[in-house]
Amino acid sequence: MRNRSTIEFIGLWEQLHNTDFNSIEFDGFKNESGANSFSMTPKKWINNTNAIGIISKSGRYGGTYAHQDIAFKFASWISAEFKLYLFKEFQRLKKEENEQKKLEWTVSRTIAKVNYLIHTDAIKENLIPENISKKLHGLVYADEADLLNIALFGKTAKVWRDENPESKGNIRDYATLEQLVVLSNMESLNSELIKEEMPAEKRLVKLNKVAIGQMKVLVENKTIKKLK
Repeated sequence: MRNRSTIEFIGLWEQLHNTDFNSIEFDGFKNESGANSFSMTPKKWINNTNAIGIISKSGRYGGTYAHQDIAFKFASWISAEFKLYLFKEFQRLKKEENEQKKLEWTVSRTIAKVNYLIHTDAIKENLIPENISKKLHGLVYADEADLLNIALFGKTAKVWRDENPESKGNIRDYATLEQLVVLSNMESLNSELIKEEMPAEKRLVKLNKVAIGQMKVLVENKTIKKLK
């Protein structure tokens, strides 16, 4: 605990987690640390700075204990092997986390694509007149896709492409997991609204309200994490 790096570390931890931490005393210890005359014990640290990250008790069942963040710091100082394994474990966990996110995104994107087929079928059966060219077919589909884009993302596919000329793919390829879940729900809902012959303007207003409500729930309550 005489090392300056240790004092800086445990002091930073307290500043992040302890509102009653005595920063003035900490600054004094930090300036003195590293000198031959400087000494520090857990009890001195706790009593002078009101620290909570380290606990020191005397007696038969006493001992010195620390929050795991601080314990890792001490263990890493004691053992280079522990420090290396700690780094490796962190990298492994981050890799698994990223792979899990990619999997979840892919599943949601697939669900959105499946619902898109249901969506386009409703458009074909209810909005596209008979005996019109395939080019005009495409325009109707694009208009309905953009209706969903506006309701969820606040912009059309063309506007997004103009804003992101260097990006590959389309606006939905860059959607978050929460947005893909909501988009999937909106495609199903819009299919039913089309069958009910609701005008596009009214559908846009309704879909936008649904998008706002569902996004709020997913983001605020972390529903995606719970679904894991």
